[in-house]
Amino acid sequence: MRNVTLILDDGSRFQGKSFGYEKPVAGEVVFNTAMTGYPESLTDPSYAGQLLTMTYPLVGNYGVPSFRMGEDGIAEFMESDRIYAKAIIVSEYSGSYSHWNAVESLADWLRREQVPGITGIDTRELTKVLREHGVMMGKIVFDDEPDNVPSAQYAGVNYVAQVSCKEVIRYNEGADRQVVLIDCGVKHNILRCLLRRGLGVIRVPWNYDFTAMKFDGLFLANGPGDPDTCVDAVNNIRRFLALPDVRPCMGICMGNQLLSKAAGASIYKLKYGHRSHNQPVRMVGTNRCFVTSQNHGYCVDNNTLPSDWKPLFINMNDGSNEGVRHAERPWFSVQFHPEACSGPVDTEFLFDDFVKMLYQ
Repeated sequence: MRNVTLILDDGSRFQGKSFGYEKPVAGEVVFNTAMTGYPESLTDPSYAGQLLTMTYPLVGNYGVPSFRMGEDGIAEFMESDRIYAKAIIVSEYSGSYSHWNAVESLADWLRREQVPGITGIDTRELTKVLREHGVMMGKIVFDDEPDNVPSAQYAGVNYVAQVSCKEVIRYNEGADRQVVLIDCGVKHNILRCLLRRGLGVIRVPWNYDFTAMKFDGLFLANGPGDPDTCVDAVNNIRRFLALPDVRPCMGICMGNQLLSKAAGASIYKLKYGHRSHNQPVRMVGTNRCFVTSQNHGYCVDNNTLPSDWKPLFINMNDGSNEGVRHAERPWFSVQFHPEACSGPVDTEFLFDDFVKMLYQ
């Protein structure tokens, strides 16, 4: 294991050892407090451009499952076709693994996908720095090489364009109800949840004008980066909302932000984001509370929602927006992940609610 250093933009330095692919890298440093789910997190396109810090102290002990793709092009055990995080940062990497579904170690997988991994980092201190300062840019450099890694840019970069599909993809074409899914970096378990409920899915690129297509409802997927860079997607959603034949719409994560922007609301960046399996949310107007899985750095400003749009869920930790709904029409979205792979499945019923809307 070669000696490496994580250098943050504020000058903070953390010493560690390399256990993944050996190359210097730069990106936005974020932390996730989940105890499990590193294969799913690493393959979540929403982590594109980011150095992912796992706060749970032991990572790698259950290895990595096989990277098999089904006949429909959906990964069986992952959330996409490859690793999208730029690196993983852990306190203690376990080279020995044990799990019924594991076929290789985390280190072997990282090397095969050419993604750096560093261990021996004081992730508790790193997390404190990120919480107090806010997430910031950083880079991983090898101590025996010159530091010639240019600083990365995150704000203003359209990461959605980098991770979205490039052409229209259709699933379950003979289904009774067809849903257009705007792919901003969709997690494959979202596709599984829709297909498992008997829906046909028309997956379109993030900037594709789908409004003239034949479909029964619209689904807005998750994705990485700043929603303000997704102007084309917002304009297409706005055209959908203005169509004379009203059709249901559901959004998740980035989809919540894009739907809100199309409605006229503003977005702001959270200090250090929500990335965990234990974010509590409350359904507005009720005492119903749920534990949710989340991964986002931007948020909808409730105070800018138009009068005919209402907050649907509120985060019980910081009071931030966790979803919106239209007062009269069948349009809603959530900031968290009801498909939660990995994580709690308390809110998977929202997919059922969406399906019911399609048949009303």
